[in-house]
Amino acid sequence: MDQFLSQIFAVIHQIPYGRVTTYGDIARFSGFPGYARHVGKALGNLPEGSKLPWYRVINSKGEISLKGDSFDRQKKHMVEEGIEVSDAGKVKLRIYKWQP
Repeated sequence: MDQFLSQIFAVIHQIPYGRVTTYGDIARFSGFPGYARHVGKALGNLPEGSKLPWYRVINSKGEISLKGDSFDRQKKHMVEEGIEVSDAGKVKLRIYKWQP
């Protein structure tokens, strides 16, 4: 699992400012296709204050998957980077999706 974490974290570090990608794409770009849920779980276990831009990772529908305060925190980070996010947490992937 350490190889998995180091690979996904390396890919997430590459997501440019003002761009997003999906859990599934992170898994695929890291060499672990089909492990999207594991990417989400790993991001959910990040330590407080992590510098990893976790908030740039959303679901395949272009939506924030988190709820409550976590939803608000993720949306705030994205809006601060100039990413348009609807009230429901939807991002236009055709505009903001990063493709390495």
